[in-house]
Amino acid sequence: MKKTLLTITGLMLGLAICSFLAPQLASAAQPFSLPNVNLTLNSGTTEPEKVQSLIQLVILLTILSLAPAILLMVTSFTRIIIVLSLIRTALGTQQMPPNQVIVGMTLFLTFFIMSPVINRVNTEALKPYYAEQISGEIAMTRAVVPVKEFMLKQVREKDLALFIKIAKEPRPAKPEDVTLTTLIPAFVISELKTAFQIGFMIYLPFLILDMVVASVLLSMGMMMLPPIMVSLPFKLLLFVLVDGWHLIVGSLVQSFH
Repeated sequence: MKKTLLTITGLMLGLAICSFLAPQLASAAQPFSLPNVNLTLNSGTTEPEKVQSLIQLVILLTILSLAPAILLMVTSFTRIIIVLSLIRTALGTQQMPPNQVIVGMTLFLTFFIMSPVINRVNTEALKPYYAEQISGEIAMTRAVVPVKEFMLKQVREKDLALFIKIAKEPRPAKPEDVTLTTLIPAFVISELKTAFQIGFMIYLPFLILDMVVASVLLSMGMMMLPPIMVSLPFKLLLFVLVDGWHLIVGSLVQSFH
């Protein structure tokens, strides 16, 4: 009891000392101020360079906020991530591989597939623009050309004709005349169909294996045993023996060429 009283007394004394010294320590410390970041545009400014830099900064921030949507809509990201997700579902491994692994693999495969397009954009649009050889409008026009060529190679004519008809646009004389507002949604639904077609072909052998295992268990009278628990090791073994990741990733990359 005596030790407890001494402990409580010591804690109270320590708190009192800290509360007494805190204001003095705070006043003795050097003041710390955070820098202010102001983004203002004066109506009476006489320096067009500052106005142009500010507008470019706003446009850059807007593009960065839309970067995920741009990455999904105009690259190979959609097809790859759907196929990889269907593989995981067909294997029945729940969350293996995890979502982070699938998304990371999809991003790197997308960069690998889109590297020729990115190099063309950098060479034909970005470098001349940074060297102040062309204007921003010309750079944007040049940057769109490789992206449109990539999408036109993958889009189906049926999907493209559908959106041209819905938009009531005149039939383009050549593929390069198709507008981005028409080409992007047509490209997306074409990618969705292609991804589901590939996913079906991958899903089919695993579905047959599940049916065989379920039939064997039913014939043995083991109706209370879930077939997925028995078929999962066989599906993993089959996937590893045929080197599934090598075949699927290789087929996915080659499908864009």
